[in-house]
Amino acid sequence: MSKHLTQAELQDLAIVNDAPVRTKVERNFGLPTGLYVATVALYLGFIGLMATLFHNPELAIPMVIFAGFIIIAFGLAGLWTRMKPDNDTTPMTWGQFGVRGIDTPSGRLTANEATVQVLMLPVLILGWGLAIAVIVAFT
Repeated sequence: MSKHLTQAELQDLAIVNDAPVRTKVERNFGLPTGLYVATVALYLGFIGLMATLFHNPELAIPMVIFAGFIIIAFGLAGLWTRMKPDNDTTPMTWGQFGVRGIDTPSGRLTANEATVQVLMLPVLILGWGLAIAVIVAFT
């Protein structure tokens, strides 16, 4: 049950500490940088494939905009991980990733499982682009 406390009772119970609170900020996504680089490369590969496949001058500006969005989105996230103050975390190395794996809300994943999970969507998107390329080649 709850009990109503007066201001005087709260002052008696409270421990006041005027020292500034320094919290450590973790701006690390917990995966090796190479996985993010591979993700960007696969997305840009899809954009490049579509630009090459549908070599149309009218699509040049949208393709550059799409590529710019991908670069900016991942670049901004990369800059955010390097922000200071109190950010002394670094991404895992491939060796650490291989040994430890990663904890997710749904459970622990090995390095191979996490890599598949991270790269699944970009690989499927690039595969979709290759399927479109095959269809266009035969029409």
